[in-house]
Amino acid sequence: MNSVLPKEVYKLAADVVAANKAAGRTIVTAESCTGGLVAGAITEIAGSSAVFESGFVTYSNEAKIKTLKVSEELIDTFGAVSIAVAWAMAQGALRRSSADIAVAISGVAGPDGGTPQKPVGTVVFAVAERGKDPEDVVADQIQFGEDKSRAEIRKAATLHALQLLLPAP
Repeated sequence: MNSVLPKEVYKLAADVVAANKAAGRTIVTAESCTGGLVAGAITEIAGSSAVFESGFVTYSNEAKIKTLKVSEELIDTFGAVSIAVAWAMAQGALRRSSADIAVAISGVAGPDGGTPQKPVGTVVFAVAERGKDPEDVVADQIQFGEDKSRAEIRKAATLHALQLLLPAP
């Protein structure tokens, strides 16, 4: 393996590319706290062009609103780090692409920016698939730990997002 990625990220990204290629699915990403790491991991794999369509890095709230058409009211009501916003990001990425599946990530990677309700290490994920009911929300929130470094949180979030892109067996 000759890669800039940690071994476990590279291996999982390779599995994502192979599995989605076999399933005939294309991928789009909508990333905030991971800053493009998921897209970068996928595109590190030779042959990823068969499955990876595009990625959106919408780090600021303004970018989420302008690029992915996330409702400003949704962000004001629930905050950027919320299942509602992650779901809207995933839906927006699908609308802005022709991909079959979207994964969205938003979180608090730290070392600051956390609140009592959403401490450092809080990351939300959503997966949207073309043709599925947009009212059927597929999302989760994980607390990776306030004791983790920014790098550890971003790596863990990247691994989890890649896992979410594996087709169901």
